[in-house]
Amino acid sequence: MSRTLLIRHGQASFGAADYDCLSALGEEQSRRLGRWLKQAGHTADLVVLGTLRRHLQTAELCLQAAGVTAPRIIAPGFDEFDHEEVLLRYRPDLSSVEALMAELARSAAPQQEFQRMFSAAVARWTGGRFEHEYTRSWRSFHASVVTGMQLLAAQEAGSIWVFSSGGPIAVIVNTLLGAPLADTFKLSWPLVNTSVSRIVTGAQRNALISYNGWPHLEAADAAAMISYR
Repeated sequence: MSRTLLIRHGQASFGAADYDCLSALGEEQSRRLGRWLKQAGHTADLVVLGTLRRHLQTAELCLQAAGVTAPRIIAPGFDEFDHEEVLLRYRPDLSSVEALMAELARSAAPQQEFQRMFSAAVARWTGGRFEHEYTRSWRSFHASVVTGMQLLAAQEAGSIWVFSSGGPIAVIVNTLLGAPLADTFKLSWPLVNTSVSRIVTGAQRNALISYNGWPHLEAADAAAMISYR
């Protein structure tokens, strides 16, 4: 049985032309996580990460700060869904991500408006009625994450660190809790960047131990360090 840490990536470049790149804050969050893991005595026998750049950047900075060198596995099952396509299918009147950002900029509360819009867009994607409109369906995404879980369960490493995104982590936690499938993304919205959720995986047992912990960000400047995108 393996003790597994599910680590959400650091803050990405929300609103920029290239979202899949850590911001300066995301880089600092990743370093702080690594320093905390080292101080707390955590080690990794195996590192698993998705294929996205923000996963790799978070892992590199965290592992360097933690002083950890361990074998790595790249696993697409821990990749996030295409949030840009999901948003634009919900708002076909907006022709591009740039048009979407301009629309949000006109709002009195852009962050709140984005969350409202994103929640509605994800509900449309997961609802199944419009499945044919998406390059990748919700069912396909969910199945890929489950395959990632099976990969973890097959490992013999005592300690595994997984660098992933909010969507896959929510699917895993929802599955382990046996919660209704429709509630999956209720577990995604609160996830803090570089938060840690702990699970155990193995042939006989898979279980959730803790969810969305971020002790490495709890400092005097915590309000400035906590982000969700």
